[in-house]
Amino acid sequence: MQEISDNNYNNFNIELKEPKHITTFHNSFITCATVLNDSRLATGSDDNSIIIYNNKTFKPDLIIREHMDMVTSLIQLSSGILCSGSKDKKIKFYNINGNTYNILQTILFHTDGVGKIIELSNHKLVSSSKDGSIIFYFKDNSGYKKDFNIKINPYNGPIIQTKSNEICYYEVPNKVLNFFNFQERKNIAKINDISVTNYIFDSLLMMSKDLLLAAGAQNLTIINVNSHSIIRIIEVYGPRTQFDPSENSINALCLLTENIILSVDDKYKIIQWKIEGDNLCLTSKKENAHESSIQIVKKIGNGLIMTGDLKGVVKIW
Repeated sequence: MQEISDNNYNNFNIELKEPKHITTFHNSFITCATVLNDSRLATGSDDNSIIIYNNKTFKPDLIIREHMDMVTSLIQLSSGILCSGSKDKKIKFYNINGNTYNILQTILFHTDGVGKIIELSNHKLVSSSKDGSIIFYFKDNSGYKKDFNIKINPYNGPIIQTKSNEICYYEVPNKVLNFFNFQERKNIAKINDISVTNYIFDSLLMMSKDLLLAAGAQNLTIINVNSHSIIRIIEVYGPRTQFDPSENSINALCLLTENIILSVDDKYKIIQWKIEGDNLCLTSKKENAHESSIQIVKKIGNGLIMTGDLKGVVKIW
């Protein structure tokens, strides 16, 4: 996973920010984003496309239309290869060279849409799917191949690596976070009644080496990955009422520094949190940051962040 180190985030205050660039190059909602090694932003969308932006003008340098359905996951691997997953069940690997690209490999092991793709610290890949499986891959000279898979209940939740030999995945509709030791190839713990948001969003985040943050409807849940237990639940919106039954879902999380986190939600807000030990303190908030539900938030370097929404609008702050 790429780390973007930038001291300009130490005094970040989202309440004082105004967008430096607003782009509307996607025709449908933003589902995923990543930052390339050359510092360019890349976004994926429900319009089946991937856009790579010029890092000065934030106009498209390159538009990739290789998927036949929604792009659900987008990461640049440690090797520099760009990897995308889609609702069309396929995972594709690209070599990006300036404003051109070529497809290196396409794999089709899932029988339903691909959800989240992550690269483990050992450089192996893991992908989730609504087909009820999580697949682990290894790479040889001919490309990525299936290693093994986990069959679980109907699944459309996020996945994240929590330790060197462990991932956490969310199981729907049981509202369960499962911890899986991929060296031993077995589940080792689970936490019930965690309501995490949809699978194409970044709603799981390691806030430290010991603490996992899970965002969902109404609240943030802090989990100790050593004891696999809930440390605390932070009510962000308060309980739903008969007058306001909406979910108010937190859709994505972003770690700006070792003690600053951003969250984005259905109510068009960007909220800034300070990590205080095993707790979070709300420090700044941007109301009406978008005109529709905010789906994605990413740190892109040089003191900037991006947010993307349900109408396909990308903003650079």
